[in-house]
Amino acid sequence: MSVRILALVGSLRAGSHNRQLAEAAAKHAPEGVEIAVHEGLAAIPFYNEDIDVEGNVPEAAAELRAAAAQADALLFFSPEYNGTMPAVLKNAIDWLSRPYGAGAISGKPVAVVGTAFGQYGGVWAQDDARKSVGIAGGHVVEGATLSIPGSVTRFAETHPSDDAEVVEGLRKVIEQVVESNPAA
Repeated sequence: MSVRILALVGSLRAGSHNRQLAEAAAKHAPEGVEIAVHEGLAAIPFYNEDIDVEGNVPEAAAELRAAAAQADALLFFSPEYNGTMPAVLKNAIDWLSRPYGAGAISGKPVAVVGTAFGQYGGVWAQDDARKSVGIAGGHVVEGATLSIPGSVTRFAETHPSDDAEVVEGLRKVIEQVVESNPAA
């Protein structure tokens, strides 16, 4: 049986190390696991109940919800902006949390990982993302964490997919997510 994981990247920057981390996860996913990196978070308007109307949901938000609904689990990649998660990631969580109690991530296994320039690898942002996605209805997989510090220097000349320690950490998180998935 194949497990589908939707990856959401909280950085929109070209050459983002978190984007590269998501690419590494997709490239090195264990056999039977498919990781799809979602495109289009930049096109989703900020969550507003006035525009979240059945039959009239903005196309980019509807596409995100559909992709999450088709996934067995989600993997969030969060950098740290001013000590917390980026707005684009929080906005995605907000859209995925609705309709309240029955959002596209309700009950699905979720893990949050990431890299940042600082000495803690974005752990504050990732903790905030875990809190938010858990409140939004996702099942945050206990212990499925990976925070990689010093991204600017560590990945200056090496793509995360070529870093054996990073690949091993990603595989461990992915395996934990798969093991917690009742569909697996």
